[in-house]
Amino acid sequence: MAEDTPTPPEEEPTAAPEEEPTATEAPDEPAAEAPEEPVAEEPAAEEPAAEEPAADEPVAEEPAAEERAPDAPREKPVIPGADLELDLVLEGEERERDPYASYDEDEGPGDDLGEPEDVVSDEPVMATIDLAAGARYTATGKRKTSVARVIIKPGTGAYTINGKDLDNYFPRPTLQRQIRQPLESVGYDDRMDVVARLHGGGVSAQAGALRHGISRALLEADPNLRGELKRRGFLTRDARVKERKKAGLKKARKRPQFSKR
Repeated sequence: MAEDTPTPPEEEPTAAPEEEPTATEAPDEPAAEAPEEPVAEEPAAEEPAAEEPAADEPVAEEPAAEERAPDAPREKPVIPGADLELDLVLEGEERERDPYASYDEDEGPGDDLGEPEDVVSDEPVMATIDLAAGARYTATGKRKTSVARVIIKPGTGAYTINGKDLDNYFPRPTLQRQIRQPLESVGYDDRMDVVARLHGGGVSAQAGALRHGISRALLEADPNLRGELKRRGFLTRDARVKERKKAGLKKARKRPQFSKR
Protein backbone atom coordinates (compact mmCIF):
# COMPACT_ATOMS: atom_id res chain seq x y z
CA MET A 1 0.00 0.00 0.00
CA ALA A 2 2.87 2.19 0.51
CA GLU A 3 3.70 1.95 -3.16
CA ASP A 4 0.27 2.97 -4.33
CA THR A 5 0.17 6.22 -2.42
CA PRO A 6 1.45 9.03 -4.62
CA THR A 7 4.03 11.29 -3.17
CA PRO A 8 3.30 15.02 -3.27
CA PRO A 9 5.48 16.93 -5.73
CA GLU A 10 8.31 18.84 -4.23
CA GLU A 11 7.95 22.57 -4.37
CA GLU A 12 10.75 24.37 -6.16
CA PRO A 13 12.30 27.06 -4.07
CA THR A 14 11.44 30.47 -5.48
CA ALA A 15 14.30 32.88 -5.95
CA ALA A 16 14.18 35.83 -3.71
CA PRO A 17 13.55 39.06 -5.62
CA GLU A 18 16.60 41.15 -6.06
CA GLU A 19 16.54 44.41 -4.22
CA GLU A 20 16.43 47.41 -6.53
CA PRO A 21 18.57 50.38 -5.58
CA THR A 22 16.61 53.14 -4.02
CA ALA A 23 16.50 56.67 -5.37
CA THR A 24 18.73 57.92 -2.63
CA GLU A 25 21.48 55.33 -3.34
CA ALA A 26 21.63 55.86 -7.14
CA PRO A 27 23.41 59.29 -7.15
CA ASP A 28 25.76 58.18 -4.36
CA GLU A 29 27.49 55.47 -6.42
CA PRO A 30 28.60 57.61 -9.42
CA ALA A 31 29.58 60.46 -7.11
CA ALA A 32 31.90 58.17 -5.25
CA GLU A 33 33.35 56.66 -8.45
CA ALA A 34 33.95 60.01 -10.26
CA PRO A 35 37.12 61.13 -8.43
CA GLU A 36 38.62 57.62 -8.77
CA GLU A 37 38.82 57.76 -12.61
CA PRO A 38 42.05 59.55 -13.71
CA VAL A 39 41.33 59.01 -17.42
CA ALA A 40 39.56 62.36 -18.02
CA GLU A 41 42.51 64.42 -16.74
CA GLU A 42 45.16 62.89 -19.05
CA PRO A 43 44.12 64.46 -22.41
CA ALA A 44 43.74 67.90 -20.77
CA ALA A 45 47.48 68.00 -19.98
CA GLU A 46 48.42 67.06 -23.56
CA GLU A 47 46.31 69.79 -25.30
CA PRO A 48 48.61 72.84 -24.70
CA ALA A 49 51.57 70.86 -26.01
CA ALA A 50 49.73 70.17 -29.27
CA GLU A 51 48.86 73.86 -29.82
CA GLU A 52 52.46 75.04 -29.72
CA PRO A 53 53.84 74.97 -33.27
CA ALA A 54 57.22 73.43 -33.90
CA ALA A 55 60.16 75.67 -34.66
CA ASP A 56 60.56 74.29 -38.19
CA GLU A 57 56.87 74.49 -39.14
CA PRO A 58 55.69 77.74 -40.86
CA VAL A 59 53.27 79.94 -38.96
CA ALA A 60 49.73 79.72 -40.23
CA GLU A 61 48.43 82.83 -41.99
CA GLU A 62 45.60 84.87 -40.49
CA PRO A 63 42.20 84.16 -41.91
CA ALA A 64 40.76 86.57 -44.42
CA ALA A 65 38.24 89.22 -43.43
CA GLU A 66 35.37 87.09 -44.73
CA GLU A 67 36.53 83.93 -42.86
CA ARG A 68 37.06 85.63 -39.47
CA ALA A 69 34.86 84.80 -36.57
CA PRO A 70 32.14 87.34 -35.75
CA ASP A 71 33.77 88.02 -32.36
CA ALA A 72 37.06 89.10 -33.92
CA PRO A 73 37.67 92.92 -33.96
CA ARG A 74 37.14 94.58 -37.32
CA GLU A 75 39.44 97.16 -38.86
CA LYS A 76 38.14 100.75 -39.04
CA PRO A 77 37.16 101.88 -42.55
CA VAL A 78 39.40 104.44 -44.22
CA ILE A 79 37.56 107.73 -44.83
CA PRO A 80 38.85 109.59 -47.91
CA GLY A 81 39.88 113.17 -47.23
CA ALA A 82 40.00 112.80 -43.44
CA ASP A 83 43.58 114.07 -43.34
CA LEU A 84 42.80 117.31 -45.21
CA GLU A 85 42.74 120.62 -43.35
CA LEU A 86 39.72 122.92 -43.55
CA ASP A 87 40.15 126.42 -44.95
CA LEU A 88 37.25 128.52 -43.64
CA VAL A 89 36.74 132.25 -44.03
CA LEU A 90 34.74 133.73 -41.14
CA GLU A 91 32.72 136.93 -41.26
CA GLY A 92 34.82 140.05 -41.11
CA GLU A 93 37.88 138.36 -42.63
CA GLU A 94 39.04 139.43 -46.08
CA ARG A 95 40.94 137.30 -48.54
CA GLU A 96 43.59 138.68 -50.81
CA ARG A 97 42.64 139.04 -54.46
CA ASP A 98 44.86 139.15 -57.48
CA PRO A 99 44.44 142.61 -59.05
CA TYR A 100 45.43 141.23 -62.47
CA ALA A 101 42.89 138.38 -62.43
CA SER A 102 40.25 138.48 -65.16
CA TYR A 103 36.55 138.70 -64.36
CA ASP A 104 33.58 137.44 -66.26
CA GLU A 105 31.06 139.96 -67.54
CA ASP A 106 28.33 138.69 -65.17
CA GLU A 107 30.68 138.34 -62.22
CA GLY A 108 31.52 141.21 -59.92
CA PRO A 109 34.91 141.74 -58.28
CA GLY A 110 33.63 140.31 -54.99
CA ASP A 111 31.33 137.49 -56.16
CA ASP A 112 33.86 134.68 -56.08
CA LEU A 113 35.04 135.58 -52.57
CA GLY A 114 31.66 134.90 -51.03
CA GLU A 115 31.43 138.42 -49.60
CA PRO A 116 28.37 140.67 -49.85
CA GLU A 117 28.60 143.70 -52.08
CA ASP A 118 28.09 146.13 -49.20
CA VAL A 119 31.30 145.03 -47.42
CA VAL A 120 33.63 148.06 -47.44
CA SER A 121 37.36 147.74 -46.91
CA ASP A 122 39.16 150.22 -44.66
CA GLU A 123 42.08 150.76 -47.02
CA PRO A 124 42.17 154.30 -48.52
CA VAL A 125 41.80 154.77 -52.25
CA MET A 126 44.61 156.45 -54.17
CA ALA A 127 43.27 159.72 -55.57
CA THR A 128 44.90 162.36 -57.76
CA ILE A 129 43.57 165.74 -56.55
CA ASP A 130 45.13 169.04 -57.48
CA LEU A 131 46.37 170.60 -54.24
CA ALA A 132 47.27 173.99 -55.67
CA ALA A 133 47.00 176.98 -53.36
CA GLY A 134 43.95 178.44 -55.11
CA ALA A 135 42.07 175.14 -55.68
CA ARG A 136 38.45 175.20 -54.52
CA TYR A 137 35.85 172.44 -54.95
CA THR A 138 32.22 173.19 -54.04
CA ALA A 139 29.15 170.98 -53.77
CA THR A 140 25.76 170.75 -52.05
CA GLY A 141 24.62 167.86 -49.83
CA LYS A 142 21.14 167.11 -48.52
CA ARG A 143 19.39 164.81 -46.06
CA LYS A 144 15.77 165.15 -44.95
CA THR A 145 15.18 168.91 -44.65
CA SER A 146 18.83 169.76 -44.02
CA VAL A 147 21.04 171.40 -46.67
CA ALA A 148 24.86 171.67 -46.55
CA ARG A 149 26.89 173.87 -48.91
CA VAL A 150 30.47 172.60 -48.77
CA ILE A 151 33.83 173.93 -49.95
CA ILE A 152 36.99 171.77 -49.76
CA LYS A 153 40.45 173.24 -50.29
CA PRO A 154 44.08 172.27 -49.57
CA GLY A 155 44.94 172.57 -45.89
CA THR A 156 45.66 170.60 -42.72
CA GLY A 157 42.35 168.78 -42.21
CA ALA A 158 40.41 171.48 -40.30
CA TYR A 159 36.60 171.59 -40.35
CA THR A 160 34.74 174.92 -40.09
CA ILE A 161 30.96 174.60 -39.84
CA ASN A 162 28.90 177.79 -39.49
CA GLY A 163 31.93 179.48 -37.98
CA LYS A 164 32.62 176.70 -35.43
CA ASP A 165 34.98 173.75 -35.44
CA LEU A 166 33.77 170.16 -35.79
CA ASP A 167 34.08 169.21 -32.11
CA ASN A 168 31.93 172.11 -30.93
CA TYR A 169 29.24 171.91 -33.59
CA PHE A 170 28.88 168.09 -33.45
CA PRO A 171 29.76 166.89 -29.92
CA ARG A 172 28.83 163.27 -30.62
CA PRO A 173 31.82 161.10 -31.65
CA THR A 174 29.55 159.01 -33.86
CA LEU A 175 28.56 162.01 -35.97
CA GLN A 176 32.17 163.24 -36.13
CA ARG A 177 33.32 159.84 -37.42
CA GLN A 178 30.50 159.84 -39.98
CA ILE A 179 31.53 163.28 -41.33
CA ARG A 180 35.21 162.32 -41.64
CA GLN A 181 34.54 159.12 -43.63
CA PRO A 182 34.75 160.57 -47.19
CA LEU A 183 38.15 162.23 -46.77
CA GLU A 184 39.56 159.26 -44.82
CA SER A 185 38.48 156.84 -47.55
CA VAL A 186 40.58 158.68 -50.16
CA GLY A 187 43.53 159.40 -47.86
CA TYR A 188 43.17 163.22 -47.76
CA ASP A 189 41.87 163.61 -44.22
CA ASP A 190 44.97 165.62 -43.14
CA ARG A 191 45.62 167.41 -46.45
CA MET A 192 42.34 169.25 -47.11
CA ASP A 193 40.16 171.68 -45.14
CA VAL A 194 36.36 171.74 -45.13
CA VAL A 195 34.24 174.89 -44.88
CA ALA A 196 30.47 174.34 -44.73
CA ARG A 197 27.24 176.24 -44.10
CA LEU A 198 24.34 174.20 -42.72
CA HIS A 199 20.68 175.05 -42.21
CA GLY A 200 17.49 173.09 -41.63
CA GLY A 201 16.88 169.71 -40.02
CA GLY A 202 18.31 168.32 -36.83
CA VAL A 203 21.79 167.34 -35.72
CA SER A 204 21.75 163.90 -37.31
CA ALA A 205 20.30 165.20 -40.58
CA GLN A 206 22.90 167.96 -40.80
CA ALA A 207 25.72 165.42 -40.29
CA GLY A 208 24.35 163.28 -43.12
CA ALA A 209 23.97 166.31 -45.39
CA LEU A 210 27.56 167.39 -44.66
CA ARG A 211 28.96 163.95 -45.52
CA HIS A 212 26.93 163.97 -48.72
CA GLY A 213 28.27 167.41 -49.66
CA ILE A 214 31.92 166.48 -48.96
CA SER A 215 31.56 163.34 -51.11
CA ARG A 216 30.15 165.37 -54.01
CA ALA A 217 32.98 167.89 -53.67
CA LEU A 218 35.54 165.09 -53.88
CA LEU A 219 33.84 163.90 -57.03
CA GLU A 220 34.35 167.37 -58.51
CA ALA A 221 38.04 167.17 -57.58
CA ASP A 222 38.61 163.71 -59.06
CA PRO A 223 35.88 162.05 -61.19
CA ASN A 224 37.70 158.69 -60.97
CA LEU A 225 36.57 158.38 -57.33
CA ARG A 226 32.92 157.95 -58.34
CA GLY A 227 32.96 154.13 -58.33
CA GLU A 228 34.60 153.81 -54.91
CA LEU A 229 32.54 156.54 -53.24
CA LYS A 230 29.30 155.17 -54.66
CA ARG A 231 30.17 151.64 -53.56
CA ARG A 232 30.62 152.91 -50.01
CA GLY A 233 27.24 154.71 -50.17
CA PHE A 234 28.57 158.24 -49.75
CA LEU A 235 27.02 159.60 -52.97
CA THR A 236 23.53 158.21 -52.35
CA ARG A 237 21.00 160.86 -51.37
CA ASP A 238 19.04 159.68 -48.34
CA ALA A 239 15.51 160.52 -49.50
CA ARG A 240 13.72 159.36 -46.37
CA VAL A 241 11.46 162.05 -44.94
CA LYS A 242 8.64 162.15 -42.44
CA GLU A 243 5.33 161.03 -43.92
CA ARG A 244 2.67 163.76 -44.05
CA LYS A 245 -0.37 163.73 -41.78
CA LYS A 246 -3.65 162.46 -43.27
CA ALA A 247 -7.08 164.00 -42.79
CA GLY A 248 -9.16 162.19 -40.17
CA LEU A 249 -6.06 160.57 -38.60
CA LYS A 250 -4.00 161.68 -35.65
CA LYS A 251 -0.71 161.25 -37.52
CA ALA A 252 0.36 159.78 -40.84
CA ARG A 253 -1.23 156.38 -40.10
CA LYS A 254 -2.43 156.46 -36.50
CA ARG A 255 -6.21 156.34 -36.27
CA PRO A 256 -8.43 157.55 -33.42
CA GLN A 257 -9.39 154.84 -30.95
CA PHE A 258 -12.71 153.21 -31.82
CA SER A 259 -15.40 153.36 -29.13
CA LYS A 260 -18.51 151.25 -29.61
CA ARG A 261 -20.53 153.05 -26.89
